Amino acid sequence: MTAQTQSIKRKLSLLQLAEELGNVAKAAQIMGFHRDTFYEVRKAFQSGGVAALVEQRRGTRNPHPNRVSPEVEAAVLDHCLKYPTHGAARVANDLRLEGVNVSPSGVRGVWLRADLETRYKRLMRLEMTAREQTTYVLTEAQIRLLERHSPEFRTRHVESSAPGELLNQDTFYWGTIKGVGKVYVQVVIDTFCSLAFAKCYSSKMPVTACDLLYERVLPFYDALGVPVQAILTDNGREFCGKPESHPYELLLALEDIEHRNTKVRSPRTNGFVERMNRTLLDEHFRVKGREKWYTAIEE
Repeated sequence: MTAQTQSIKRKLSLLQLAEELGNVAKAAQIMGFHRDTFYEVRKAFQSGGVAALVEQRRGTRNPHPNRVSPEVEAAVLDHCLKYPTHGAARVANDLRLEGVNVSPSGVRGVWLRADLETRYKRLMRLEMTAREQTTYVLTEAQIRLLERHSPEFRTRHVESSAPGELLNQDTFYWGTIKGVGKVYVQVVIDTFCSLAFAKCYSSKMPVTACDLLYERVLPFYDALGVPVQAILTDNGREFCGKPESHPYELLLALEDIEHRNTKVRSPRTNGFVERMNRTLLDEHFRVKGREKWYTAIEE
């Protein structure tokens, strides 16, 4: 016997007992009802019979009262398609600036429901969307290469008191792009103000390390009247060599710039520029590499 059937049986028993006793208050007290309930039950029975005694639900209960609205969920998914490498906190902050009120935990909930809780899954969603729009799609080997995470380095605090006092330079290997080949990125960042310069090359040579300095970095500081005092690099062959014949060493000597080297087998001493490399990889290369088929370094 169901709870609904028991409820109907008790109401019928209330009507029958009140008729036998001739006392509504006494019958309601014995059956555990309020006296007003008796008149409601009798009215319903007289108008609709037994079927009218079935209790009607007052409304459907929302199983997820704290879930964001469909409009907010659509805004989160759209934002993550444009910026798949952003975390939940950053997505929430960016959406608040656009007038969409959502918390980081709300963003996380949307990701879990859409199976997008990891950065890799969001990047794969971007690739699938690009595939549906007949855009070039990377091969599996290229995806594994782009998704390979670099070792995590602890960022060492770098002391500098003015712009140009110490620049940090490094060669960053983006990967092998179909139609282009191997792509390297020369990155220079000012440790005082985090101003960064970057340029792509097809080789890892001393001349490429010199090119970024000569073409972009030094002219920029010369135009501001700010002298570049020192540059910190690792011990790669593109940066280090015989002072009298190595192109990079000769350029720094010509510009009267001190060349500092990181400690051998201690990559974290170059952590300032390594963190910039990670930002470039997460927020630019892993995204743009899935949106367009590049055919030349200049692109």
